Amino acid sequence: MLFGDVWADNALSPRDRSLVTIATLVGLYRHNELGFHLGEGLENGLTRNEIVAAITHTAFDASWPTAMAAVNVARDALKDA
Repeated sequence: MLFGDVWADNALSPRDRSLVTIATLVGLYRHNELGFHLGEGLENGLTRNEIVAAITHTAFDASWPTAMAAVNVARDALKDA
């Protein structure tokens, strides 16, 4: 399975893969998948502050409206983090 094979490759740590995935989902306006991957990011060692910083950083390349939509998703997904 591609998803498993890609995530099993040790060229990047699970934490780094989560960071890349979150930034990509924010940039592509894929907010339906974002909530799940925010939770996975926390499980893979990202902190709430790192996730917020990644979304903020992505805003400069992907657009503020895209990032603000992601903030709304993150607000729900990270409320207990």
